[in-house]
Amino acid sequence: MKIILDLLLLLLIIIYSYLESLVKVFIPRKRKSVAGEIVLITGAGHGIGRQTAYEFAKRKSRLVLWDINKVKKEVGDVTIVVNNAGAIYPADLLSTKDEEITKTFEVNILGHFWITKALLPSMIRRNHGHIVTVASVCGHGVIPYLIPYCSSKFAAVGFHRALTSELEALGKTGIKTSCLCPVFVNTGFTKNPSTRIWPVLETDKVVRSLIDGILTDKKMIFVPSYINISLTIERFLPERAVAAIYHVQDIQFEAVIGHKIKMK
Repeated sequence: MKIILDLLLLLLIIIYSYLESLVKVFIPRKRKSVAGEIVLITGAGHGIGRQTAYEFAKRKSRLVLWDINKVKKEVGDVTIVVNNAGAIYPADLLSTKDEEITKTFEVNILGHFWITKALLPSMIRRNHGHIVTVASVCGHGVIPYLIPYCSSKFAAVGFHRALTSELEALGKTGIKTSCLCPVFVNTGFTKNPSTRIWPVLETDKVVRSLIDGILTDKKMIFVPSYINISLTIERFLPERAVAAIYHVQDIQFEAVIGHKIKMK
């Protein structure tokens, strides 16, 4: 009998969640204030990190850029952390150096663990904070010649989801999480990117979406937002159809293939 009641309750929660999501499409979400919050941003010297720092500064946040050992001594407990630092080495697997693979994982995911572990205890004590994971659409779907990068971004998305679940299990609902997943961004890290379907994004557009997502406590931030719909549809398509979609997209960028730089 209990299992029947639990299933009925689950059905009601699913229906309510869909209705709530529908309402939020038409009613703007309330934006929280980040004035006075202590914000640590990794990779803040360039691209998304630099622009994100600028947007937080406009909102009167206190910025920390970037020595983890001096953070607590000089500014107090960090309340918002943006794990943004990233590394990418476009190449086929056999042309990718071992140290490049190691560096990709150290920066794109292991750094998230060490920084979050260092800053999370004070957030848990206060039940207040926001942990932002900068991932990529490559954390949801793969692209050839980016095997280490895609693998590390899948790990980053998994880190975000698992951390979100754990904080909920601990009852720390005051600690929010967000994960940014854009398509190609024109930051210079990937040379000459282009696709037929996805746009190549400018940094300011991505950061606007990121800041809006943080202020409204959005958990998964896709840029552009329709990427979420595309990824959902792909889950229900046969492999041949998905392969055809990737062929039509014609994703290109400079990569080392067979130890030579080519457009792929």
